[in-house]
Amino acid sequence: MPGPLHGLRVLDLSRVLAGPWCVQNLGDLGADVIKVERPVAGDDSRHWGPPWLKDAQGEPTRESAYYLSANRNKRSVAIDIAVSEGQQLVRRLAERSDVLIENYKVGGMQKFGLDYASMRAVNPHIVYCSITGFGQDGPYAERPGYDYLFQGLGGLMSVTGERDDRPGGGPQKVGIPIVDLFTGMYATVSILAALHHRDLTGAGQHIDVSLFDTVLAMSSGALSNYFISGKVPGRIGTSSANITPYDVFPCADGQMVVASANQSQFTSLARAIGKPELAVDPRFTDNGARMTNHAELFALLSEVFRSKPRMEWEEILSRAGVPCGPINDYRQALAHPQATHHGTKIELEHPYGVRVPGVANPMRFSETPVEYRRAPPLLGQHTREVLGELLGLGKAEIDRLEAEKVIGSRGG
Repeated sequence: MPGPLHGLRVLDLSRVLAGPWCVQNLGDLGADVIKVERPVAGDDSRHWGPPWLKDAQGEPTRESAYYLSANRNKRSVAIDIAVSEGQQLVRRLAERSDVLIENYKVGGMQKFGLDYASMRAVNPHIVYCSITGFGQDGPYAERPGYDYLFQGLGGLMSVTGERDDRPGGGPQKVGIPIVDLFTGMYATVSILAALHHRDLTGAGQHIDVSLFDTVLAMSSGALSNYFISGKVPGRIGTSSANITPYDVFPCADGQMVVASANQSQFTSLARAIGKPELAVDPRFTDNGARMTNHAELFALLSEVFRSKPRMEWEEILSRAGVPCGPINDYRQALAHPQATHHGTKIELEHPYGVRVPGVANPMRFSETPVEYRRAPPLLGQHTREVLGELLGLGKAEIDRLEAEKVIGSRGG
């Protein structure tokens, strides 16, 4: 069976990560994605290397690992939207599309005549998604911004990292661009909801998704703590603000995560480590008591866990039904038997004559599985194909547009 979005066409005018991540999801689900890029330069993230993909001769190419991570299942069309003929090509493609997504600054698409009002005029059924730093309105709407800025501005860095009074203390960014990724996921959900509404009513609509709104939404747990307690959350390292023992503990040969999230698991934990009395100790009888006496409990458990290596504790605690495990690096995570079983690492044939590695989409369908049809495209790889197939342009017209630099074909 084809993917669940088979037959849907997405016109992707986004670049970098939040937009491309959203659109890669739609492509994985079966949509036909047309990625519109600037001739010569292309998506900004193409240049964010090293590392670079190596060709069949082992030489570095122009394809960065960053770009490759978020652009599979797309066809690249290089069009200069700063010129009127390029704008007209995009409008014609929008007429034949179900979704358009862009992440230009507020007002940026309007100066090209590619804003929602203009697109709705040529296709009233289109679902048009705009991703910006701060949203379409408000005092900061016109300001640009990247993931790093919003990790700081939105409070995420204030709760990430070790406490100031401990070694290595201070705010830290998350190790991946998590605000971009969450924004892309919210955009994906929004687009699918708008498509369902269109199926019911026939009407398209404009979706406004911002990184600033997203970083606050994804922080709802910490903000709920603040709303209820009146206390501004701070950094607590690897501990949890609401649950214990839910921490990193030292073992004989390294560190291990123990995630005991309920009373039954704590009772099982106490028995498994040979300390059943902890489960009835007044200091630790329920989660509230354990949070109040977190330091004492951590010290007691750390002393026990130091007596054995991590693998031995993982076997003991897992048999007892207590979630636990080592802190893996990515090499170790990919080698985990569950990752192997699920086929987490995928490979796709690339025009450079090599197989491009990637990470499988975690959405698993019983009837309409995710599809991996295309490697991340070269810049302009599909310009001629798409303009001929969808707009009916002949070779002579496409040659003229390329000669006049309105479009670019494979490689720029």
